[in-house]
Amino acid sequence: MLRYTQHDCIVVTYMKLPISLPNILTSVRIALIPVLVAVFYIQFESHYLVAAGIFTLASVTDWLDGYLARRLNEMTPFGAFLDPVADKLLVAVALVLLVEVHASAVLAIPALVIVCREIVVSALREWMAHYSSQRSVAVSMVGKVKTVFQMVAIIVLLAFGPDVQSLPVMIGYVLLYAAAILTLWSMYLYLRLAWPDLSSGMTND
Repeated sequence: MLRYTQHDCIVVTYMKLPISLPNILTSVRIALIPVLVAVFYIQFESHYLVAAGIFTLASVTDWLDGYLARRLNEMTPFGAFLDPVADKLLVAVALVLLVEVHASAVLAIPALVIVCREIVVSALREWMAHYSSQRSVAVSMVGKVKTVFQMVAIIVLLAFGPDVQSLPVMIGYVLLYAAAILTLWSMYLYLRLAWPDLSSGMTND
């Protein structure tokens, strides 16, 4: 709500957010993040498994909100902004939780690669939207496979805790490293696409 006072007259403007089922699902995904954190730290039987379940539920809403937005023709600018933000917040928070509890460079390295890549690509997308002839980039197959590996790895690592001797945890490590390698490759594809404009020194006022 914005308030402006002029000559003893108050004008109140309300910001109305676009309400739709896909946007509600995206908002639910964000709301599940503090729930994930709380469950992860509260010590009770199977709390790791419950945390994995919450992350899985949030991940399902990621697919579902996109599907419904296309199916119901409810793709909005607000949804296009909020959806990737929700995804990045969810993944970043989950990786931070895992790095803390595993306390190992073996997990910290791919986690850092994934988080740093998201920062670089987000900045690159914003730059491309303003200055590049390539205004938008379609999601590649590499990006889709990376997302699958990343989500499955996080679910497995959340579910089984820091038991590095466990076969599922070792599989989770392998999948996370595969996701990190693919995330670097997808970043390279973005940079290659934008490089002609980046290297030209072009400006757009």
